[in-house]
Amino acid sequence: MRQAQVHRIPAAGPDDVSGIEALIAGGRLNPASIVAIIGKTEGNGCVNDFSRGYAAQSLGLMLERHLAPEAARQVCLVMSGGTEGGMSPHWIVFTRAEVPGLEGGPSLAIGRAHTPDLPPEGLGRMAQVRMVAEGVEAAMRDAGISDHADVHFVQVKCPLLTSTRVAAAEARGETVAVKDTLRSMGYSRGASALGVALALGEVQAEQLSDEAICRDWSLASSVASCSAGIELLGHEIVLMGVGPDWGGPLTIEHGVMTDAIDIEPVRAALMRAGLSPMGQLGGTERLKMMALLGKAEASPDGKLRGLRHTMLDDSDISSTRHARGFVAGALAGLIGHAEIYVSGGAEHQGPPGGGPVAVIVSK
Repeated sequence: MRQAQVHRIPAAGPDDVSGIEALIAGGRLNPASIVAIIGKTEGNGCVNDFSRGYAAQSLGLMLERHLAPEAARQVCLVMSGGTEGGMSPHWIVFTRAEVPGLEGGPSLAIGRAHTPDLPPEGLGRMAQVRMVAEGVEAAMRDAGISDHADVHFVQVKCPLLTSTRVAAAEARGETVAVKDTLRSMGYSRGASALGVALALGEVQAEQLSDEAICRDWSLASSVASCSAGIELLGHEIVLMGVGPDWGGPLTIEHGVMTDAIDIEPVRAALMRAGLSPMGQLGGTERLKMMALLGKAEASPDGKLRGLRHTMLDDSDISSTRHARGFVAGALAGLIGHAEIYVSGGAEHQGPPGGGPVAVIVSK
């Protein structure tokens, strides 16, 4: 039976892999068992946030000190830039290993997949939706999960457009979905989320089209978390759920926030996972919280529960940065610390202004 483990490790900067190295040196982390590393890095989280690539490079070089190059390349590295507010930069390292005689399933299950590079003209269009859907199906097989209901979170790292990539497409006689490079992040996240929804049966193929992407907000996934970055051309997919052939003490639950301060679905997910968060998590239960992963966005109608917000009108700071800091604060108030993963921009990820949140808990 397989067992998944999760290590949450503070990072002093995008190049600080010392915490991971210490676990390896101490025998607490077998590098050969690492499936994926998800990170929150300081940076603006926008097109030119090179902290993500810096972090991925640092982690990749660290992995190559312990693994053969091909094995190191198989590890999914999902970096999300932007630690606004009190959000603390950190790594979440996911491992899996065969443990003879292990009992206690179903437990946390982890699957991963890498897609081919996506041509720029496919970004934000059905080509990207289909590519991600195929990747999600591969990650489900990798996790040994057959029931869509057992999938609780799908983290996708997706590409974005730069002026150079747009020019390359046009030189080949192709067009792109959007030329604005910042807006391309939203189109990429949105198409990726619809790919998750398609793979998991949350939407049907006949409902989807190029024109529906980032326009028809009735189409969404309740478990997708998509983060766009300049540091890759394909997609890295980390799928989390529960599987009957997985054992160990960890489990995962999820909820969907309907707006930026809707923490009650997250509280309910914690309760389903075995905790009792009637207020902020206490010290003992807080130690059982292995990871919290969520999405955030500024409500597109400019209001939050009927009151005007200015996140969309700030010409100095992207609304995704405001939303990350705001939602991270709301969730930190629930679980009692700010070493949490909140990614900005939730196009087709939950309802407009809201987003999915997953909690990984030691039972």
